[in-house]
Amino acid sequence: MKNYLAFLFCIVSINLFSQNTLKFDASKQPVKANIQQVSWIAGYWLGEAFDGKTEEVWTNPLGNSMMGSFKLVVDNVIQFYELCTISEENETLVFRLKHFHNDLKGWEEKDEMIEAPLVKIENNKAYFNNFTFERINDSELNIYVLFKENDGAEQEIKFNYKLKN
Repeated sequence: MKNYLAFLFCIVSINLFSQNTLKFDASKQPVKANIQQVSWIAGYWLGEAFDGKTEEVWTNPLGNSMMGSFKLVVDNVIQFYELCTISEENETLVFRLKHFHNDLKGWEEKDEMIEAPLVKIENNKAYFNNFTFERINDSELNIYVLFKENDGAEQEIKFNYKLKN
């Protein structure tokens, strides 16, 4: 009985832990959206993660897209960068991401990137495949990312940001 309760607790904990990200279902119709619906992501955001300081900067919509950059600094040393876009395509939104080492050598191959279609959109949340942007208020933003571990397990990480004054 103890083993069963422990197993049940683990299953419930995992489901509760990753409740902020969704997966894209290619068999469903794409969610209709435009870039203005996520314009609230724009800003210069600061946070902490992975024992360091994070910086995420998003431009205002222009040309049916937004551009973002991410930087992680631990002990005053840049660990890596990300370059991101959210683009309006075929009446929906697509989030794209590329990683770079601190010397700007790419993690992904030259023409490869992480591509996350829009799964669902609400007034203050945009759910892309394994990524969620959540506006808490005018000066706070959460970004949830579902990471896949080497053993195949998935873990959702919350990045909390405050708007730089």
